[in-house]
Amino acid sequence: RKAVFTMAIPTIIGQLIVLFYNLADTFFIGRTGDPQMVAGVSLILPIFNIASALSAVTGLGGGTLISRLLGVNKREEAGYVSSFTFLCIILMGSIWSLIVFLFLHDILIFLGASTGTYIYAEQYAMCVVVFGSVPTVLQLTCAHLLRAIGYSKKASFGISLGGILNVIFDPFFMFVIFPPGKEIIGAGVATLLSNIIAFIYFLYIIYNIRHTSVLNFSFLKGFKNVKYKKELFSNGIPGGVSNLLFDLSQIMINKLMSNYGDIPLASIGIILKAERIPLTTGIGICQGIIPIIAYNYSSKNIKRIVDTINFSRLFGLIVAAISIIIYMTFASEIMYTFIDNKETIQIGSEFLKVRCLATPFMFMAFHLVFCLLAMNQGKIAFNLSIIRHLILYITILYIMNFIFGMYGLVWSQIITDIITDIISFLWFRKVIKSIKGDHAYSY
Repeated sequence: RKAVFTMAIPTIIGQLIVLFYNLADTFFIGRTGDPQMVAGVSLILPIFNIASALSAVTGLGGGTLISRLLGVNKREEAGYVSSFTFLCIILMGSIWSLIVFLFLHDILIFLGASTGTYIYAEQYAMCVVVFGSVPTVLQLTCAHLLRAIGYSKKASFGISLGGILNVIFDPFFMFVIFPPGKEIIGAGVATLLSNIIAFIYFLYIIYNIRHTSVLNFSFLKGFKNVKYKKELFSNGIPGGVSNLLFDLSQIMINKLMSNYGDIPLASIGIILKAERIPLTTGIGICQGIIPIIAYNYSSKNIKRIVDTINFSRLFGLIVAAISIIIYMTFASEIMYTFIDNKETIQIGSEFLKVRCLATPFMFMAFHLVFCLLAMNQGKIAFNLSIIRHLILYITILYIMNFIFGMYGLVWSQIITDIITDIISFLWFRKVIKSIKGDHAYSY
């Protein structure tokens, strides 16, 4: 329990602050009272989060591998992995920025941008994705790697720094620097500068600990020991794909919801952000336990692995239960926090009361996948992500939309995750049994 709290609490705090600075943009833009502005920013959230998916490929893959290498005292190889990780994420972030720049119009049309929301979505995307992807993915990857070697507090502080700065910068750039009507550009510039400053902090920390840690920026070392590159991607890709498909599912619900008008689109956009508070807390727990499980997996301390899994699962479910109570009780107040528009508040409150019921099931789905990644079961984690997001969720979205309309879209998440959790748990028990032997059923 001490290990879980030591690694997870700073991670949760850092993740929540990142979320709050994402929410800050929606909050301050909501002060304009313009649902089209809110809807425009909401459309960009999935493609902005693809940057997080890219950082998960390198950060989770590289970080998990580094923890396992340290578990068997292979420090030099861990250093090679860190170098290769930095090289990959710079390349991947740059390519994503270029893709969005070249195909932004087509992307926005695909996402469901209307005549009223297109210009706002375009302005925000240019700031936070086209210009902002590289600093975003670099700081997130640095946080993963620092966490992997035990520097959870420093990782969380760096992530928190970006979030705090964004909350400070948002009103200044939106309502002081830029004129009325350009609030979206102000919010985007504030986010971009916050991420750049946070990355500079991470550079400073990694440079200062270069003599005592395995982390380094030597790209030449990154080309050594090719055998570890495959293992990095075999675990990183499932984590990244899981994030990517989660964002794809949000793109699909945004696109389908846009058929019902800008008000429902703005409502679901707010909900998708508001519900991330418990979800982000759960992901913080998962990211915090990965180094513990990975290290003990390589050093074959099976009891500590199972104890960590059991306690972290209980921790996450308690958070989920509390969040349901809060969302069910204060749904209207939460919506009002983001926008003062009666119709948006009414529809959004109804959406939130349904979507929040999926919280414990969503946590379990992520928890099982992260635990599998930590135990070098990337293939199973990948398959579960495909089943959850690509097969089940999108299929259920279209069926529920056809039968029940926009409220069917809102109910789709809980149906998907209940089915996913049953499949995942049965698969997960087989893995536990294979590494624990006949005592697996005590899990």
